[in-house]
Amino acid sequence: MSPEISARIPGMSLSLQSFALAAAARLCSGDAWAQRPEIAFLSRHTDALPHNAGPQALAAYLAAPAPVDQPLVSLGRQIGLTPAEMLAVETAVAVEDGLMAGRAIAMLQAPLGGSRPTIGLLSAMLSELAGHDASVDALGGGQAIESGVLQFAGDHSPLPERSVAVPRPIALALRGRDSSWPGALIGMGETPQTPLPESVVKLCALHGRALSSSSERLLVIRSGSRAEAKSTAQEIARGMGRRPLFIESDKIAGLGPWLFLRGLLPVYCMELGPSERRHVPSISFYTGPVLAVCGPDGHVDNEAGAAWNWTLPVPPREERRQLWAKALGNGQLARELADHYRHGTGRIAHLGRLARYGATLRGRGKPAHEDVRAAAWTGEGAGLSSLAQPLPDEIHDEALVIPGSVRDDLNRLVLRCRSRDGLTEGLGASASTRYRPGVRALFVGPSGTGKTLAAGWLATRLGLPLYRVDLASVTSKYIGETEKNLAQLLARAEQAEVVLLFDEADSLFGKRTDVKEANDRFANAQTNYLLQRIESFDGITILTSNSQGRFDPAFSRRLDAIVDFPLPGPEERRGLWQSHLGATHEIPAADLNRVAGVADLCGGNIRNVVLLAAVLARSQKRPIRYADLAQGLEGEYRKLGRQMPLELKATE
Repeated sequence: MSPEISARIPGMSLSLQSFALAAAARLCSGDAWAQRPEIAFLSRHTDALPHNAGPQALAAYLAAPAPVDQPLVSLGRQIGLTPAEMLAVETAVAVEDGLMAGRAIAMLQAPLGGSRPTIGLLSAMLSELAGHDASVDALGGGQAIESGVLQFAGDHSPLPERSVAVPRPIALALRGRDSSWPGALIGMGETPQTPLPESVVKLCALHGRALSSSSERLLVIRSGSRAEAKSTAQEIARGMGRRPLFIESDKIAGLGPWLFLRGLLPVYCMELGPSERRHVPSISFYTGPVLAVCGPDGHVDNEAGAAWNWTLPVPPREERRQLWAKALGNGQLARELADHYRHGTGRIAHLGRLARYGATLRGRGKPAHEDVRAAAWTGEGAGLSSLAQPLPDEIHDEALVIPGSVRDDLNRLVLRCRSRDGLTEGLGASASTRYRPGVRALFVGPSGTGKTLAAGWLATRLGLPLYRVDLASVTSKYIGETEKNLAQLLARAEQAEVVLLFDEADSLFGKRTDVKEANDRFANAQTNYLLQRIESFDGITILTSNSQGRFDPAFSRRLDAIVDFPLPGPEERRGLWQSHLGATHEIPAADLNRVAGVADLCGGNIRNVVLLAAVLARSQKRPIRYADLAQGLEGEYRKLGRQMPLELKATE
């Protein structure tokens, strides 16, 4: 910058605003203006300029601007603003910065205009400095208007009389300050950032470099945990020297210049169903990379076509241990949790916070295993409750009365669930190819034989929450809605690491039918999706049904175990009666043996009989007697539509 351009006067620095407001002062000639305070204000800006400063002085200043103008000049070079447009922007910003600038502009435009400059006034002000670039057409249809840096404040006036303004976020950004944008948030806000495993941090750096150097401009980050996906996006932005802007709105007009000024990386936040397709809109005057975060379902693309998708994995055991140790501050517990549970990164952080809170409530310095277990129930945190019913009761060994062969099958299923992480290590290529750590089991048997109870026992043994799918909330008469609900349910269940129970699952996973009408085609499409999604599900799924024959044949090979629950025999029935009655009844052993041998009932029926007998006994404040049991048996047989055997009648 030449010494002449560097000239300063006390209290006033040379800037684009000085050039703009000094140009406005040239419009004020004659004695009628001399005594007005607005003229004195404009004159101070004139005095800040070198004598007779013209286009050459402006060009020299733009080549080496003062720090206050560096953001606008850099933006102008990026999106192609002319010097006249930069001066117009500074004039519009000046009225937002101070009262006197607005009063001066209003004075010059009286009586037609207000305090915001019109295109006609800007053209008259800047014609001497910028020539044709300051014409009404050039200013009214240039890059400043197209990019949204300048916006028309009115829609119906002739172009010369239309006033312009700089949107508040951009005006603040030109002064180096952050602000809010409708439907968008810089950074994570009040949401704590999820600590990421080292392997993911390294991949974030690689993705950042790839986005910066390649022609691919869109990366889709998929995870069942929104916090984990957003934290990953934030890490990528940090590696690129930027900050993430999380966008949950389609109001992106004028966003490009703001992204450039504040060094932001746009991140679209999406919720997609299995068949949903979302197009990421291009941001005008922004040519950098874009991220999108969403769940595992749906399709995301942009103008270039399909995007690169990165599904965040469940961390390996050692990284899970590190994340648990960081979340809990308890190294031994961290190792146990990492060995037995396949929680994702976001879930570990969430449970860690809740477990610390629970430990504090219970007066412990560090969280214990019961704090983590309680956190898994009380802070499920993945939105499952709207689609599935929690079954929090613990089912212990003595409550599950089943044949020995069925218990052996269940014990093997427990081992399968516990060893699903890393199960194929050391096995051949055929075993490890396309291996998914999810476990799918089908419990088959008549109603009341203990299938749901066994699911609770399994969840208790594994130390995981159990959720029963609410079919009324999941299924919908509208085409595609059932698949969308199930997609959300399974994605949330994967993130939460729970046991998912589908009671009467044949209603969802039933046989495909011949296509005779349109409804058959849609029903088959739904079954196809469910079969594919349940195979790729990363968690533990228990399905129950009265008959295996009701399922589509293709479903059987997708199951890891099928456990058959037969009707209980006399020995199992005696165990069920004893387990339900407890030790305080007054029923002779001979009567109990007779009931077990004659009454061919299932566990659910036995439970109903005992509960009614307990009601009768407690009404008279005494232990249960055989007469109470006989009344309960009579009522249960009546419900079943069967005649109660005479041998079970109570004797006087």
